[in-house]
Amino acid sequence: MKTFSFIASLFLLAGCFTNNKAIYKNQQPVSIEVNSVAVVVLGTIQDAGSPQLGCTKDCCKNLFLNPDKNRKVVSLGIVDANNNKSFLIEATPDITQQAKALKTFSSFSNKEMPDGIFLTHAHIGHYTGLMYLGKEAYNADSVPVFAMPRMKKFLEQNGPWSQLVTNRNITLQVLFDGKEIELTKDVKITPFTVPHRDEFSETVGYLVTGPHKKLMFIPDIDKWAKWKTGIIDAISKVDYAFIDATFFNVEEINNRDISTIPHPFIIESMKLFENLPEAEKKKVYFIHFNHTNPVINKNSKQYKQVIQNGFNVASIYDVLVL
Repeated sequence: MKTFSFIASLFLLAGCFTNNKAIYKNQQPVSIEVNSVAVVVLGTIQDAGSPQLGCTKDCCKNLFLNPDKNRKVVSLGIVDANNNKSFLIEATPDITQQAKALKTFSSFSNKEMPDGIFLTHAHIGHYTGLMYLGKEAYNADSVPVFAMPRMKKFLEQNGPWSQLVTNRNITLQVLFDGKEIELTKDVKITPFTVPHRDEFSETVGYLVTGPHKKLMFIPDIDKWAKWKTGIIDAISKVDYAFIDATFFNVEEINNRDISTIPHPFIIESMKLFENLPEAEKKKVYFIHFNHTNPVINKNSKQYKQVIQNGFNVASIYDVLVL
């Protein structure tokens, strides 16, 4: 299955596509130039980034001296070149670079801000980028921010986020579980609740529906068995499934109680999906990698195991047509 079925001139300067992966000149995003709807990966890393504060493990040591510019916190962009609109899913600590990358993909627009930002929940990597929209930074003008009721209330009633609302840097738009929103005539988005640590807000995934294909995005969830919707059934109803892959297995976390940070391990998900047809496995894109997760390294045996088993590991600036 190829991500793109249309002309290679989709991108300027560089543009070849193999096995659903977009390859770029100097690993930089270049603009989508044809009339289409696409989702672009703008980040793949867990909330705290990579390297992570205080980390002395081998996974971080060299990164403090030689940062990897492609290790950005998990985020997706939606680009609708048919209707000249773009949207951002998640407001991460890396929003400065991610908003600029989204603008680069969206050559039809001169706007620095997307036409809307969708939040999944109130954990640090998924909403704190909103601070850069405030008066200390960009001082944005009424950027629509879409959030579930508890998330909306959290932003309205707690500083410094409430200042973004009162200063009209953002305008909050309420979402409801399972209720579809039409972003353009060619793009719809539907939030759906998933079980997670909901200290301050609900947690949602998103279904993004384009003219031809559907994409599911679940960056954070507890174990699959806790979800009222079966993950295998959910995968069967979409064309792309970006799912929580925070940890490869329990071995990488040896200094914390893993029961306090439940996520589906990659090895658990691969075991659950092992009897799926090859076409179903190809829909799966693992994403939201903790700094300890060995699949971040494409030369690791764990990364190769995932690929050999028929699944995908999301990479920054992957592009998938909807």
